[in-house]
Amino acid sequence: MKNQLTYILILSFFLTGCSKEFTDLSPISQRNVNAFYRNGDDMIIAVNAAYKALQMNGTYNQSYWLLNEMRSDNTDGGFDQTGLGADLNILDNFGENAATSELVTASYLDSYVGVSRCNLILSRIDAVSMADDLKNRIKGESLFLRALFYYNLAVDFGRIPLVLKEISVEEGKSFPQVPAADVYKQLVTDLIQAETFLPIRYGSADLGRATKGAAATLLAKIYLTMGNKADAVPVLRRVISTYGYSLVTSYARIWGIANENNVESVFEVQFKGGGTNTGNAFTNAFSALLIQSTGSYKNRPTADMEAAYERGDQRLSASMNPLGGPLNANRFILKYGTTTAYNEGDADYNFIVLRYADVLLMLAEALGETTESYALINQVRTRAGLAGLSAASPGTFTDKLLHERRVELAFENHRWPDLLRFGKAREVMVAQGKTPRLLFLIPQRELDINSTYTQNPL
Repeated sequence: MKNQLTYILILSFFLTGCSKEFTDLSPISQRNVNAFYRNGDDMIIAVNAAYKALQMNGTYNQSYWLLNEMRSDNTDGGFDQTGLGADLNILDNFGENAATSELVTASYLDSYVGVSRCNLILSRIDAVSMADDLKNRIKGESLFLRALFYYNLAVDFGRIPLVLKEISVEEGKSFPQVPAADVYKQLVTDLIQAETFLPIRYGSADLGRATKGAAATLLAKIYLTMGNKADAVPVLRRVISTYGYSLVTSYARIWGIANENNVESVFEVQFKGGGTNTGNAFTNAFSALLIQSTGSYKNRPTADMEAAYERGDQRLSASMNPLGGPLNANRFILKYGTTTAYNEGDADYNFIVLRYADVLLMLAEALGETTESYALINQVRTRAGLAGLSAASPGTFTDKLLHERRVELAFENHRWPDLLRFGKAREVMVAQGKTPRLLFLIPQRELDINSTYTQNPL
């Protein structure tokens, strides 16, 4: 799919209009879109534009790692206390303002850009004359992508508008906030359907598109977020037994351009540098080169993160440079190629959203403390060069599992949702000397436009 990403730009022009009156839930030009959706080729370009929303600054290119990784105890905003660096440190310390935090507002708005693109496809595709198998596949892709955007919105903001069809700006004002629990129920329905529509795998030209495994893995994560462990178990077993994933033999081989879309990858956001307007910005933002020149690198691993790795854990050297490590005197992330300079916003590294190790650890979570659960955890630990855990190992099962998830999935946007799901966010952040908010503030512009909306607790 990387080679097809340039085609995304064709439709992006029609779909990226930003309403000044409401969250962007409708197309900028009804006349243009009405003339466009006529055949299967048009719908492929339309779904590519929905994938393009994953690359926006408000989603995986920036805001999602701010809200779901830097917000946690894994990383902080780095040394810089000016400009963007100051904004990051305010966000990291739970001090953002609903009216002025552009980083939080971008996440809210750009996620709804993605939702609107999916809704437009799902509202129009049945009227398009095209092959049934392609129509169903595009429906499945759109349902999965919409669920992914809504999952991030619900985790981070709680009560949000749940819009499931193409709408006008005026209609958008009438959609109420609904509890996150209601959002998750809808996503369960959507992802069950998406899994039936999607293929298990694609040919090389379409690598990176959503698959059955991606839909099922996100479905299981949502079941766990809902506290519904029993329903997560058969879904996760299906991913393990049916869809062909396995752990890469060496943790270091998960990462790097040569290893993208590997056998462990369930879903990753495709980025392609080289002037295609589809490169990523986070590679340079995390770069050690910025430490040397300006001290302005972002998403810096904390001392607590470094200390979380056990002696001999091979994941440390593949994930981050420790303080006083071989590459630089400071801590920085290594997973995303941060030791090579790229043109601003034009790096080639993908962002892995879901992978098989997460599936194994989620099944352990769903099963609770059993011999099988420790065997699942130990598959991950064995690859890392560590001895296995058992019920006799120190600590509660929950603490051991959460710790394993932390070091295995570090810097992959799982830590803050994990802390929330395990009921540990307040405890962990208080131990860091912070006064946490469990939800991000709804952007003030939304409250100003929709008088019935309520703000999350300060």
